[in-house]
Amino acid sequence: ENKAIKATPDLITKDPRAVRDCDVVLFTVPSSYHEQYFSALAPYVKDGTVFAVMPARSGCDFLFNQVMGEKASKLGLVAFETLPWQCRFKEWGKTSVVKSTKETIGAAVVPPASKSATEVVLKLQGLLGVEPMIIQCPNVMSISLGNPGQVVHPGITYGRWWDWDGEPLAERPLFYHGVDEFSAGILSSISKEIQAICQKLKSINPSYDTSQVKTIFEWYMASYSHSCSDISTLQKVIVTNAAYNGFFHPMKVNEDSSYTPDFQFRYLSEDVPTGLCFTKGVADLLDVKTPTIDKVVTWSQEKLGKEFITLDGRMAGKDLGQTRAP
Repeated sequence: ENKAIKATPDLITKDPRAVRDCDVVLFTVPSSYHEQYFSALAPYVKDGTVFAVMPARSGCDFLFNQVMGEKASKLGLVAFETLPWQCRFKEWGKTSVVKSTKETIGAAVVPPASKSATEVVLKLQGLLGVEPMIIQCPNVMSISLGNPGQVVHPGITYGRWWDWDGEPLAERPLFYHGVDEFSAGILSSISKEIQAICQKLKSINPSYDTSQVKTIFEWYMASYSHSCSDISTLQKVIVTNAAYNGFFHPMKVNEDSSYTPDFQFRYLSEDVPTGLCFTKGVADLLDVKTPTIDKVVTWSQEKLGKEFITLDGRMAGKDLGQTRAP
């Protein structure tokens, strides 16, 4: 049942000093803007404030500690694996539409010294409501490697456009509901390579907990099982997910009203440098081979006009500093 919720913010400001009064700061901006916001707020934030970053994407804790410096140990960080909702703005700055609410959402909690992880989770659950239920992960690396955006967004984009001939399209193609078996196979292969990284971490330190790094199929089951009419395969799960109704590939509109893909959209510009590049960097450090991730990153960087990965497959490109690769 559709319902409208109206509210008036107490304060709308560009002044970062407003953070002095905040107990919790909710970050719902793309991960490519995290450093900008952390840097602006760092001089004014008070001890004990909790930063809840949704989605954190990969390597958020490294960035947080780097920017906050000595303050980081007195602050809290909650890294969420994704957003709690599928939503889009309707009228910029005024109205938005929540298309669906996820069933569960993973979060790694680094509490401030004054609070326990349980206290932090309870406060955030109170802000979110009954759903999605916050599932606490054992460490931030679980969020970094388990980041679903790095699998789904670049994977589907690559699967649809890797062999595009450059000709404009008459209509916008569906993003999720247009996924075919080839694209689903790309997602599965990326997911398997991430699981191989987890296995290597466990082989080095058997006590290191990676149990919450889900395969992409497991993540869909945890987030959307009730929204999917067919859960027999990953491809069926995605194309029958009612929460994905009406989502199209990001496209540019040409003068003749035809369409061409917008490769600068966040599905590549965010999820490759702050997702796949982190994971590829960890794989390199652990000597884990990632042929599918390499292929997707190499294709994506060409579309973005960047160089993250070198021709010999190392995370050592000239634009490495724009990524979260360790």
